[in-house]
Parts: sequence; C-alpha cells; structure tokens
Amino acid sequence: MTARHFTGLYRAIEQGKAMPTHSTYNLSGKQFIGGQRIASGDTELISLRADNNQPTGYRFYQASPAEVDAAAQAAAQAFNIYSQTSAEQRADFLAAIADELDALGEDFFAFAAQETALPLARLNGERGRTSGQMRLFAELLRSGRVHAARIDCALPNRTPLPRPDLRQYRIALGPVAVFGASNFPLAFSTAGGDTAAALAAGCPVVFKAHSGHMITAELTAQAIERAVQKQQMPAGVFNMVFGGSIGADLVKHPAIQAVGFTGSLQGGRALFDLAMQRPQPIPVFAEMSSINPVVVMPQALAQRGKQIAQELVASFTLGCGQFCTKPGLIIGQRSAAFSQLIADLQNHVSACSPQPMLNAGTRDHYLSGLQALERHPQLRHLAGSREEQAHLAVAQLYQAESNLLLNADPLLQQEVFGPVAIVVEVADRQQLLAALDNLQGQLTATLLADEEDLAEASSLAQLLTRKAGRVLFNGYPTGVEVCEAMVHGGPYPATSDARGTSVGTLAIERFLRPVCLQNYPAALLPPALQDSNPLNLLRLVNGEYTRAALHSPAGQ
Repeated sequence: MTARHFTGLYRAIEQGKAMPTHSTYNLSGKQFIGGQRIASGDTELISLRADNNQPTGYRFYQASPAEVDAAAQAAAQAFNIYSQTSAEQRADFLAAIADELDALGEDFFAFAAQETALPLARLNGERGRTSGQMRLFAELLRSGRVHAARIDCALPNRTPLPRPDLRQYRIALGPVAVFGASNFPLAFSTAGGDTAAALAAGCPVVFKAHSGHMITAELTAQAIERAVQKQQMPAGVFNMVFGGSIGADLVKHPAIQAVGFTGSLQGGRALFDLAMQRPQPIPVFAEMSSINPVVVMPQALAQRGKQIAQELVASFTLGCGQFCTKPGLIIGQRSAAFSQLIADLQNHVSACSPQPMLNAGTRDHYLSGLQALERHPQLRHLAGSREEQAHLAVAQLYQAESNLLLNADPLLQQEVFGPVAIVVEVADRQQLLAALDNLQGQLTATLLADEEDLAEASSLAQLLTRKAGRVLFNGYPTGVEVCEAMVHGGPYPATSDARGTSVGTLAIERFLRPVCLQNYPAALLPPALQDSNPLNLLRLVNGEYTRAALHSPAGQ
C-alpha cells in the first residue's frame, strides 16, 4: 500500500466509511502468557470504534482467574532470570523494543485510528514518544547511574567500635502489574512509560490492556514479543491479559510486587486500597486526578490578554481535552482586563468545533461531569452549545463564584475529563492566596506572568510548588517532555505517591529498592560494588563521588 493509498484509507476510517479489510498482522484476541497465546475463558470482549461506537469486527477473550494467575506466575519465574541480567543487556532489550515499535506499519495506525479517533499526526507523534522513552531508559542503563552505588569502607580501628564494610546498590522490586491508560494508547499503554521503567529496572510486567483499544494493545504486545525473542529474554518478562474485571485479581496476586496505573481517581484509589489490604502490602503508583490550575497575573493580562485567551482555549480543548494535564481551572484577580479575558474565552470556546472522544465511556463521563456543573447553583454556564451531538464532545466554559474555592467546595476540585474549563475571579491578592491554599494536589500548576509580575508571583510560586509536581511559568501544561528532569506526578489526589514520577528517567526508581551488603566476600560482590569498579561508575565512596578503584579489599 502506497503512502497515498494509506492516506485515503486513513481518511475513510476517520469518516466512518471504511476499516482495514486485511492486515499484515495476525490478531487472535488471546492472552500473552509466558510467551504463549492462551484463551481458556468463554467471555468475549467486543472491540468498538471510537467515532460511532460500532464493532470493529474483532473480538477478544476475557482473561479467566486461572489465566491471571498464570500470567503472574510466568512473571515471577522470569524475574529470577531477568533481574540478574546486566544493565547493558536490558538496554539492548529496550532498544530492540523501540526498533520494533518504529517498524509498526500502516495497518497498525489504521487500527489505532479506529479505536481512538485520534488523528494520524497525533498517533505518529505518540509512537515516536513511546519508542523514544524506551531508548531514554536504555541510555540511563548504559550510563550506570541506575545502580546508585554507595560504599563506606571498613574502619577496623575506629573507636569505640569498628565500622564494617558497607556497600549499597539498587535491585529490582519484582513483577509489576501495569494498567493501560485510555487517553494515550501508546505512550501510557502497553509499551508505555510504566512498562519501560519496570523493564529497565529488571522487573517483568503483567500488563492489563485497556478495553478501549484492545487491537492497538495486541499489536504493540506482538512488537514487544518479537524483541523478547530476538534478545533471548525469558518468556515471561512481558505478559498481557484482557478484561475489565480482572484488575483486583492481578493486584491481589502474591507474585505482584508493585502496580503502575493511569486513570480515574476512583479506579486508582480502589487499586491502592486493595494493595494495602494484602497480607503483604505493595506500592501502587497511580496517576489519578488533576485540575491543573492556571493563574493569570495582572501585568501579563494587561500586556497580552487576547493572546492568553486564545492559547488557554487551545490548551484545554487540545485532543478534545483528554490530557491529564489539561488546564481545567483559570484564576485571576478582579479587573476590567480579567473581565475582557472572560469575554475573549467565551468567543473562542463558542468557535470550537465538536470533536470525537476516545470512546463512548469517556464521552458519557464527560457529559456526567457537565451535568454536575450545571446543577450547582454557584456555577454559571458561559459558552458552548448545550445541544448534544452524537458521538462528539462540545467545548464548554463555566464561571464559579470565588467562595467555592475559598471554601474548598469538592465539586471544583474534581477533574472533568474533556474540553471544559472553569473561570474563577477573586477579589484581590489575599483571596488568591487563600484560594490556591485550598487546592488539592495537582500534576501541574501554571503562572502566566510578565516581568512586572515577578515580585507578586514569588510567593504564589512557592505555594504552588507545595501543591503540584510541575510548576510552569508562561507556558501551558498540555505537553510533557520525556527527559531527565521531568516530574509527572504530584500530591494526592494527583497521584497515590508524590515521591515519584511516571514520565522521565526518575520513573525507574519506583521499581527499585536499595540493598546494603555488609562485609560481603569480594568474590560475591556484584560488579557495581566491586573494588576494581569494572563498570567505571561514579560511586559515592566514603562520602565523596569518585570513579577510582578501591585498594582495600571488601570485608576487611
């Protein structure tokens, strides 16, 4: 199929006029367990198109409890081998996965378009981000920083007591259960950030496919499987199961040692509670809910208010508002300029075209969220057609009374996933500080400020760093760079654990734990802790960073 023919097919798929009639891929709808394709259950899951909720023609098998158990057991068996692979071997494996992802062909994108209604440019970009983060973790492994080696040499003559030889490094936590996100069918799904971080750490994965894009999940899993075989990794290093009711069984399985989740607050909290009720509680790293407040400072508003209005609407309607970093709350101090901003926001929202959402369930939740806003007596609808359009979402704008923030009204703290934002006008700076202080934890918080605003913005920025995992100046949060310094996390309810991130290389630390080796025989030390430093690591030795070899033998 030529690029021209593919473009025509893709457009026909977008318009609901066609679907791939043949594929270079073999879709079985079965579970991926220990390198095998298994389906013992009777329940079938129907794959649906995102744009009209009609069947795609493909069916998948609901995983049975026995299959969930088998997947977890396969991961546990693989852990014994995979956790002992070298960082270089794991880097080669991740790079091989990236190569397989980049090789996915035209049919793959056609299927992904059916299931998500996402445009080709977005899917291409997300595929690049997915393979890119695999390569980023590969680079991290090759750098050696993942070991975090620390050595305190023995001090046999220290008084009143001698110090033993102590050496610390990090090891893999164990098999990880990963739950796919609906809004990123690639970057936060089968081969997404949680899977990449777990595999980089040396942890096998049991992935629960999202029901909204099961075809995309299976084709991505096939790519991972090809890399497993090419790199001769243990068969159970990656497993995938289908089904909506199997999450609890997976989290409660004794072989699972950590959970990665991206989704709703209700879903993430349920998994967290289950994990805490286990005989052996395990960490749950759940990204759940954020309204991502944007504070517009007076001078910025005066200098570029019309530009800000246009950019804000573009941000919270981007991708039909289906980003966890979508700015959902716009706050400013009462002024003629802020009143003009509200008017400009109304005009831009009214001009927005309806967009398809990821699936019918996402649209239903969006409409339920709007209904809750409509019922509240202190919220006023400002813009956006109230006329429902089949299978499409319409952008909306509301204004809330300032006392809802000042009194920490729970409705204003709840994320409405979709193209909607709420404007709040506060009386003065004192009210602004009080309103921000009442916000719950967030993934992001944004300050739009000019040079003349910086003196006023300083204390606001300090407050927002206590509320959010990422604080932006003069930018918009709908765009998460995958890099070393990124933090995609935040205090509850943004995530279940504010100490980590699900994007960037720091994400690997969620699936590692430190181990201290005391008076270990030199012959048994792992390479990262050996005296000769064969990996040429930068190690913390007796309180100083160095790459030098040690001259005192271990255990002395």
